[in-house]
Amino acid sequence: MDEPTRALLADLYADGVHHDAAQPDRLLRRRNLEPDTAGLLAQLVRVVGGRRVVEVGTSNGYSTIWLATAARDVGGRVVSVDTQEWPGLRTNLRRAGVSVDLRLLEGGAYLASLPSGSVDLLFLDAERTEYAEWWPHPVRVLRPGGVLAVDNVLSHPGEVASFLSLVSSDPRCRSVTVPVGKGLSVTWRGH
Repeated sequence: MDEPTRALLADLYADGVHHDAAQPDRLLRRRNLEPDTAGLLAQLVRVVGGRRVVEVGTSNGYSTIWLATAARDVGGRVVSVDTQEWPGLRTNLRRAGVSVDLRLLEGGAYLASLPSGSVDLLFLDAERTEYAEWWPHPVRVLRPGGVLAVDNVLSHPGEVASFLSLVSSDPRCRSVTVPVGKGLSVTWRGH
C-alpha cells in the first residue's frame, strides 16, 4: 500500500473515532474496523486470491479501501453493500484510487441474489442481529476454499451467537475467532 493511501486510511480512522464518540445514535456511527483487523482482513484477501470479494456494511469506505487495495493486488474486485450511501464515501474511494462496485440494498437480499460458490471472501460488518436471518446464503455463496469473515464477535457475542452457531453446524465450515480489534471470526468453507 502506498504512503498516500496509508495516510488517507489513518485520517479516515481518526475521523471515524472522533465522529463516533460524539454521535449518540449507534446507527449513525461509522464503526470502522480497527487498523489491525483491517490489515488482517486485507491479508486474508491476498491469501485466498480474492478476485470476488463482497463486503456487507460499507460506512465511509474505510474497510472497503483496505479490501479493494488487497483485491487489486490479486486481480480482484470488491462489491460493497449497504442500505445507504454514507456522506463522503465516493470521495474517499476516489482519493484512495480504488474502484468498487457499490450496491444500495439490504445485505441479506443481495446475498440471496448471488449464485452459489461465486464469492472468494465475504466480510460481514453490518447489523449483526440480522445475519442469522440471511442463512444459508453467507456460506452458500462462498466457493470451496472461500472465507467468511465476521467482525465484532468478541465485543458483541450475544448479537452474533445464533449466526455463528449456524456456521459451526455446517460440516463444510472450519472457524476460528481471532482476538484482534473487536474480534474477527474467520471461517474457511471446505470442499
